[in-house]
Formats: sequence, C-alpha cells, structure tokens
Amino acid sequence: MMDGTSEEFITHLTVAQPSLWAYVFSLLPDHGAAQDVMQETNLTLWRKAADFQPGTSFLSWACQVAYFHVLSHRRRVRRDRLVFGDDVLAYLAERQAERAAELGDRLTALRGCLEKLPQPSRRILEERYGPGGSVKELAETDGRSVAAVSQVLYRIREKLLNCIETTRTAGGAL
Repeated sequence: MMDGTSEEFITHLTVAQPSLWAYVFSLLPDHGAAQDVMQETNLTLWRKAADFQPGTSFLSWACQVAYFHVLSHRRRVRRDRLVFGDDVLAYLAERQAERAAELGDRLTALRGCLEKLPQPSRRILEERYGPGGSVKELAETDGRSVAAVSQVLYRIREKLLNCIETTRTAGGAL
C-alpha cells in the first residue's frame, strides 16, 4: 500500500497523466468538463492512494476512478439532450481504457526510441516540432530544399514507428 506522499505513488500518477487525460477526454469531449473531471480524479487518486495495490496496473485503477467521476459529471448535466446513455458510455469507457493503456505503452516506447536516435536526427525533430518550427525554416537553416527536409523527416518518423512497434513486441532497438 502507498500513501499520497510516497515517491512511488507520485511517479505512477505522473506517468499515467497523458493516458488518463486521453481516456477522460475520449469520454467527455468538452475540454472544460474533461479538465474538471481530471482534477477531481487526481484529487481522489491522491486521497485514496492507500487503496492502490502495488503490483497491479495503476493506469487501470486510475481509469476506473476517472470513470466514476465521468458518470458523476454526466449525472450533473443529464439535462443536456446530447448525452449518450450509460450503456454506450460503459462501452466507450471499456474500449478507451484499453486504448489508454496502449497509448501509455507507445509513449514509453517513443521516449526510448527518441533517446536511441542519433543526435542530428533528434535535432531535426526538435527544430521541426518545437515551438514555431517549420519544414521551410529548417530547410533554410540547413541549406536544403523543403523536399529534402521532408524526406529526412519522413525517414526519421518511419524509423521511430518501426522502433516503437519492435520495442512493444520484443523490446527491440532502433
């Protein structure tokens, strides 16, 4: 058992945030409502940290807590005519919990694969996908054509995709 102040719990909670957000947002596409539910979910997870059983899936537990907060939110806005029935929500929640776990695995694999990329490839990705980055600016900076930079980016993304798939299936390398 953990408490809300243990490093292990904080690590689990931090690592789960992107997948948990994807899960909640898939069930509540209203950004504001999803943020409110995420905040409520995080508070509940923190308060109930001692209920988490180490060795089990933290993300599954967190998604279950989030699901109940989504249901609670839906009850509060039941007056809205565009709300799915609880059976549809339960189906979507189950599918999204599976996808959230997969997303977390893919994100972990991506981080590892990015670390394995040669420095020049990482630099190109950072410049392209960093704030204000564009293929045109990157081409001008590197003295290449836009087409050449696009091709380089395509090859890097392809390597990353292959690495992610290999890592997820066999723990492979780039």
